[in-house]
Amino acid sequence: MKVIDFLRRLVGLRSSKEVEAASSASLEEKYGSTWYMLLHSKEGFIGILLISVFLGWSILEGMLQLAGLLLGRPSIGWLLLPHDPLAPPNPAASLLPPSSRYPLGTNFNGQDILSRLLYAAPLDALAAIVVVSSALTIGALLGMTAGYFGGWIDEVLMRLTDAFLAFPAIILAIAISMMLGNGFNSLLISLSAVWWPTYARLFRGETLTIKYRGFVEISKLSGISDLRILFKHIFMNALDPALAFLALDFGGVILTYSSLAFLGIGIQPPYPEWGSMASNSLNFFPGAWWYTFFPSLAILMVVIGFVLVGDSLQEQLLGTMV
Repeated sequence: MKVIDFLRRLVGLRSSKEVEAASSASLEEKYGSTWYMLLHSKEGFIGILLISVFLGWSILEGMLQLAGLLLGRPSIGWLLLPHDPLAPPNPAASLLPPSSRYPLGTNFNGQDILSRLLYAAPLDALAAIVVVSSALTIGALLGMTAGYFGGWIDEVLMRLTDAFLAFPAIILAIAISMMLGNGFNSLLISLSAVWWPTYARLFRGETLTIKYRGFVEISKLSGISDLRILFKHIFMNALDPALAFLALDFGGVILTYSSLAFLGIGIQPPYPEWGSMASNSLNFFPGAWWYTFFPSLAILMVVIGFVLVGDSLQEQLLGTMV
């Protein structure tokens, strides 16, 4: 036995490998129990079902659209759809109510609403994943750095965060989008640029609490580097409130993304987007109620799914900390 290991055991300290193994085991046990409870709660199960349908279809349809793009055959993108979502205007089929041929009716241009909703789903899912992932990454890095090191680093990073929080995120996103120009990429960049401050505050607060706990002090005495402590211990233990907030935030991103599309920012015609579909149909409401009802319902159901999962995660994850 090495002398350093003997001394650690003599004073009751564990090696860095022992500390990390114990931490990983406790996290696996906790999250396994959490997901079990989540699946066996009514709200959590309904939320997971709604999200699974949305993400499952988005992945399948997105792969078909990508294959069509790579092969130069866009028609591959609507192999599973009832009709061509990008079909040219057909005045004879304009504003037809729901029927066996058009289950959700048609829009002003005579295009099938169901096909356009299904065709637009992958980009809505991609937008939510990209924005939340980038916000989580940026916010976690800045928040943990500020909380762990403190001092002038904390002061500079938190003042930067406060500057972004001083303005509504949607207003800043609109301003950035206007500078970058319309388009899906510019909309993603603008949302990602303004979505991270809340995560930075959240991770800073958790870091300030966690860094004084015994297992972090033991990790320092065991010779684990600050970088490994930040990502192996603090980040993993700060995920509890972050996961609950993240699930809720997915719905918020989709709602904000759809709101910006509603205002004409982002995806441009003839490509469909749920928010722009709801916006374009307002002039025909309530006569052609299906034109605005079904795109709005699609947004509502996805947001409800994420809210149900987020609420259930808060009860399961945060309830165990009380």
